[in-house]
Amino acid sequence: MIRLSKILFGLQFIFCLLGCQDYQEKLSTKLEVQNENKFYTNPVVKRDFPDPTVIKAENGTYYAYATNTKIDGIQINIQILKSYDLLQWKTLPDALPEKPIWADKDFWAPHVVYNENTRKYYLFYSGESKGQNIGKCLGVAVSDSPEGPFKDKGEPLLCGEGFKNIDPMVYCDRTSGRNYLYWGSGFESIKVQELSDNFLSFKEGSRPKNLIFPISEDNSENYENLVEGAWLQKHLNFYYLYYSGDNCCGENAHYAVMVARSESPTGPFEKFKNNNGKPYILSNNDHWRAPGHNSVITDEEGQDWIMYHAIDLQDSEKGRFFLMDKIYYKNGWPIIGNGTPSILKIDIPKT
Repeated sequence: MIRLSKILFGLQFIFCLLGCQDYQEKLSTKLEVQNENKFYTNPVVKRDFPDPTVIKAENGTYYAYATNTKIDGIQINIQILKSYDLLQWKTLPDALPEKPIWADKDFWAPHVVYNENTRKYYLFYSGESKGQNIGKCLGVAVSDSPEGPFKDKGEPLLCGEGFKNIDPMVYCDRTSGRNYLYWGSGFESIKVQELSDNFLSFKEGSRPKNLIFPISEDNSENYENLVEGAWLQKHLNFYYLYYSGDNCCGENAHYAVMVARSESPTGPFEKFKNNNGKPYILSNNDHWRAPGHNSVITDEEGQDWIMYHAIDLQDSEKGRFFLMDKIYYKNGWPIIGNGTPSILKIDIPKT
């Protein structure tokens, strides 16, 4: 009888293992990459993957994190993909499998950063507070690995009404040794505030500083009625603050990427204007609508790439796909091709 029980247990374990492998395979087979003769075409991931943050971890591997979604009916709080070449991505388990005690839904726009002092990875994200009179909050979760699982610190970093506290991004400034958190939406400004050394709180005595304000104008060329999705990147002598606006999704999606620059990570920032006097560097075309909420990653040859989401007009019901394009610099400003998501083949990154 004991031997029979052991056999049955062993069979159950094998079936469970096969089921888990099948689950992972189902997620992975949804990823489609076109990589022919060292070229690729967008999207790099043909699946709902909004607000992508891409990092290169200490182990040399690339990881992409995105807003919550459902895959095959399974709720994923924070998505993770893993890649060695920025093109072929493998799905990993939920980065935040255990919800924080203070939030129960809407886990948005994650950003993951490595702390060289603690040697841990920190997941910054926003979630809907359980409090009846409180809206979105910013949270922090910690893991020993970029693959997670991340465990929330137990209380939100910052809360407020509506959705003004979303889209966190951390920049570690090697020049000053200071660490900054950028965030903002809800028709308020993009803000910055210095973090403590352990990333779990704001630095004592620090205060939030307004950087980029929304512009209320009723015309189709204005993407700044709402500003969000901040990302700071340094190139040569300038800090470039990328941001997006003003309506990311839905039938009336109207979204683009803007940029401003400064010689300091805390500003003041000068806004970019293109040849037509418009502030955006990436907007829609006949194939891709509402591109935005980007991160920036640099390959082994020093080439910067913008990683972002956009809606495929031929497949809009599947959400916001994951795209990638080269960043060039002209007259001290980042330029992205013709200012819209690329449709033709592009040289692959050097990784």
